Amino acid sequence: PIPGVTAKTVDPDTFEDLPIGTPGMLLIKGPNVMQGYMDDDAKTSEVVKEGWYVTGDIAIVDQQGFIKITGRQSRFSKIGGEMVPHINIEEAIQDFVEGEDDENIRAAVTAVSDERKGERLIVVHSDLDHTAQEVCDHLKSLGLPNLWIPSPDSFLQVEQLPVLGTGKLDLKGLTELAKDHF
Repeated sequence: PIPGVTAKTVDPDTFEDLPIGTPGMLLIKGPNVMQGYMDDDAKTSEVVKEGWYVTGDIAIVDQQGFIKITGRQSRFSKIGGEMVPHINIEEAIQDFVEGEDDENIRAAVTAVSDERKGERLIVVHSDLDHTAQEVCDHLKSLGLPNLWIPSPDSFLQVEQLPVLGTGKLDLKGLTELAKDHF
């Protein structure tokens, strides 16, 4: 961080400080942090806790104080008490299913509520040229943790993944699609 600004990581659920080098929710404190939202104490209390700004980023702060952002909280699922990064699963699937010069995102991971595990991973995808079972078997062959591997019945094929006007993946639309089908 720049001089006068402090950064730390905390457990996303308990907000307890985490040791240096441990990934967690990134909090920032300093003169650059806003006081809060005008006339909206509820929203302010969500993002400013005891003067610390809750960034929504999952990051690691190393021994030298350098910050490495590893993802967004909205792009993680809490399954069986563990944080599961959607982007890692998406990249592994994309590497497996992409053809030559394929720059289109063909699969995205989101989650829906699950009574047993907290959340359930859902893969929303266009045509993959592989079955859901083949994709799951490939993820297993990579040595990914079992919690990171969606079940074959958690795949939803769509004509096209939802995107925003900017061309970026519409994460809210993706989640809504999953909730409508699972």
